[in-house]
Amino acid sequence: MLGRTLRVTRRTGVVVGHIAVHLLIGVGLALLMAAVIIRLSWGEISVNQLFLNIVAVETDGGGGPIVWISILGIGVAPLVVAVGIALWQYSRHRKRRRDGDGGRPLRPLWIMRTVSTTLVAAVVVSGTTAFAATVGVADYLAAANSEYDVGDFYVEPTITSDTNKRNLVLIYLESGEATLSDDQLFEKDVFAPLKEATKASDGWQSVENLKQYEGGGWTMSGITSTQCGIPLKGIGASSGGGAYNALGGKVQTYLEGVTCLGDVLGEHGYTNVFLGGANASFAAKDVFLGGHGYSEVKDLPDWRAAGEPEKAFRSDWGLSDERLLARAKDEVDELHAEAERTGQPFNLSMLTLDSHEPVHIYDYCTVDTQSEVTAAFSCSMTQVAGFVDHLKQQGYLGDTAVVIMGDHLKQIGGGHAFQAELTDHNNRTIFNRIWVPGEDGSGDLRPRVDQLSMYPTILEAAGLTLSGQEAGLGLSAFASRVPVSSAQALQPSHYAELVSSLSPQFYATAWGGEDAAAR
Repeated sequence: MLGRTLRVTRRTGVVVGHIAVHLLIGVGLALLMAAVIIRLSWGEISVNQLFLNIVAVETDGGGGPIVWISILGIGVAPLVVAVGIALWQYSRHRKRRRDGDGGRPLRPLWIMRTVSTTLVAAVVVSGTTAFAATVGVADYLAAANSEYDVGDFYVEPTITSDTNKRNLVLIYLESGEATLSDDQLFEKDVFAPLKEATKASDGWQSVENLKQYEGGGWTMSGITSTQCGIPLKGIGASSGGGAYNALGGKVQTYLEGVTCLGDVLGEHGYTNVFLGGANASFAAKDVFLGGHGYSEVKDLPDWRAAGEPEKAFRSDWGLSDERLLARAKDEVDELHAEAERTGQPFNLSMLTLDSHEPVHIYDYCTVDTQSEVTAAFSCSMTQVAGFVDHLKQQGYLGDTAVVIMGDHLKQIGGGHAFQAELTDHNNRTIFNRIWVPGEDGSGDLRPRVDQLSMYPTILEAAGLTLSGQEAGLGLSAFASRVPVSSAQALQPSHYAELVSSLSPQFYATAWGGEDAAAR
């Protein structure tokens, strides 16, 4: 009886051991494939970016091909390989037993075990190492040990007067990096059409060397940083609540404990509308906007329902910039007419799409460069310039502020253009233009601010009087003096550490829905 029990226990142990080995092989391959796909699609990213996009993926109008490649490459392929190896070993073992070779190994057992162990270890170690380097696990761990906390510097936006409030148009340019305007480095200045429409001599202003915040670099980080004044952080930085209770499910809330642009404007009577060509459900953009004062979010399903022709869409993301901005002209006409009738202002925000790689060349674009990416960027800026011209022609610039800026720097993953030109560039900045009615453009904006300071800058451009000119971690670019208590007064290295810190207490409140400023 004891001998039988020992045999059963040993067999069970062998089976469990084999399962564990093949599970390790599958996990190692999945991590390795994930690292390869991420690097080709985006380059090196952060842990926050990884999880904040996973919580709400979309196969339709949200980078569908990348989603399917990820599912097949990270989920299916490693599983197939691991199961295939297991079946091959099993059939080989059965054959040897059937042929009478089960008790006579072809090679010494210790050699076979050593080789197998080495190969499994190599797969697991290489996959883990590659994935950790790709998503910045070391930086994430360093941020977790930071002594800085965002909550120590966070400033709740306080509006002291809205007497001079005005309409606002806010345009995010997909991957709108100012470096691409260097016609010595690239085939041409891709921003030339938009620069022509927003001349400084006409009164347009810009923040010289607008920086992407440390740890940013994707669309939702660009939107939330410029509308909430804080770095976008999630899993591991939050003890619960919001998007992270819905990992793999339906996201219900998004930074509900933080006061953002739409919240402030809504409190002062603004109608907030967002237009985007892609599916707003991707990365829970619709949840963020809807939870922060935007009464309308129009996206890919809306454009389909409105009867946009099939040729106006790109299959991976959504509606072309030409059609999006044509719709935006109609939208701003309606909003402006309503604002004149009611006396209540509007905020029309939008996000372009044509410059998202892999680029799609529409029939309205002229390809006059060797690089299609350059042509696509230039074509997109031409569409935005046409919208600005519409604002001028309709006379809206007399009572409407306009803020145009890139959502983030151009990504330079393995499959992206301009890696050689941008990888080692020492001053990569974000394109921006600001129009404030009544200004002559001669006033200097504080240079080298980052995206977090665009939040109070936008509020002031909209004509709201902001206490201390501060909101979130940001200080308005219109402010000439930096208060010593502001996060912006920190030494660059200390500020970088603050922005990178996980700040678990602050983000638990931010995602949990309590007042972030009054923990």
